[in-house]
Amino acid sequence: MKTLTTLENLCFRCGAILMIAGAAAYIIHPTISLFVYGIGTLMFCLMQVRTEYLGRDITLIRLRRQQLLACCCFVLALVMMSMQLHEWGPCRRREWIVALTVGCILELYTSIRIPQELKE
Repeated sequence: MKTLTTLENLCFRCGAILMIAGAAAYIIHPTISLFVYGIGTLMFCLMQVRTEYLGRDITLIRLRRQQLLACCCFVLALVMMSMQLHEWGPCRRREWIVALTVGCILELYTSIRIPQELKE
């Protein structure tokens, strides 16, 4: 696995914190939370894409694809959150929570499995 530099790792972690803060702040102030979550998603997903797997292990390739699918779920949650907030498009309720949950489950699963596979 290609590792991130110190600055990229800091950006990755700050993005994750901003995503959590933005999703939690939706209850209090939806407009601000949309921007906070959006910035966090952008930072997190860009750094997630920057990490690469250069090997040929099929299990790690599959797990890496699942990480990228989780990033797509996070971006989809952002778009759905925007649809609900601005009342446009088909997603006018809280469908973004489902996309966010799926992304979180995939990210959690891959964050546990990838280090196990790299040890082997």
